[in-house]
Amino acid sequence: MNVYHSIQNFKPTTNLILTLGMYDGVHVGHQSIINQLNTIAKEVGGESALLTFDPHPRMVLQADCDLKFLTPLDEKEEKLAEMGLNNLIIHPFTKAFSQLSSVDFVKQLLVDELQIHTLVIGYDHHFGKNREGNFEQLQELSLIHGFNLVQIAAVEEGDLAVSSTKIRKAISAGDMTYANRALNYKYRLSGQVVHGDKIGRTLGFPTANLHVNELKLLPKDGVYAVEVLVDRQNYLGLLSMGYRQTITHAKEHRIEVHILEFDGQIYDQTISLNFLAHIREEQKFSSLEALMDAMQADKRWAIAKFG
Repeated sequence: MNVYHSIQNFKPTTNLILTLGMYDGVHVGHQSIINQLNTIAKEVGGESALLTFDPHPRMVLQADCDLKFLTPLDEKEEKLAEMGLNNLIIHPFTKAFSQLSSVDFVKQLLVDELQIHTLVIGYDHHFGKNREGNFEQLQELSLIHGFNLVQIAAVEEGDLAVSSTKIRKAISAGDMTYANRALNYKYRLSGQVVHGDKIGRTLGFPTANLHVNELKLLPKDGVYAVEVLVDRQNYLGLLSMGYRQTITHAKEHRIEVHILEFDGQIYDQTISLNFLAHIREEQKFSSLEALMDAMQADKRWAIAKFG
């Protein structure tokens, strides 16, 4: 996949089949659009492309925005490449750019700069200044400027149209079952293993402490069953996120994973976790013995459920 960091850096190609949007998560709805892009591109002997923006428009237009992402930019690139997308155009989003009207956006950027053959959009897509552009307007502009227009119907999960916002809300609530179905893959968390205080080892549950991308959306605090990828090998693991209330009163938030059937040294390595299920809420136990009993119960549940 070719990656360009502005529209102006992209060299127009014959029969460009384009979609546009933030595509956070590259969820099942996004996947449907990318598949359609690639199908049309193959039919007309062209190339597929996604036009997206960085930073996220909300981070530019809303001063107090603290948006976290399903897929920060590096993860998004990886997912799109897996989908077989030919071109990814990441255009800088600024306040000045946000003032471009939907009509000028189409004429100046999509038609003049990118020279699109076909535009493929989702069922609820809006664009341009104040999100004034919509499908009805695009229908008129496609006739004026001579490009094809395709609208993809909503993809639903549980009778609700899938969206990045709905998936973020599910993950923030710990509902990994819905999130994984709507994403069409297991939600992933990657991070570098850093040194901790090694208290888990004294309890018989050695853990790897993770430092993760600060822009990555974390599920709510608690204990999760996860699939751990280390050196291309998969292991079952127990992930604990929170403030370790039983052990310490410190306010440092920790992300710790106990990897079952594993005793290697992985400090400074980057490992990945795929979320399988939420097991329980974060709790403050009356003693270390009670904490250890709960951890053993977590382990038994995860093994029974996921082997």
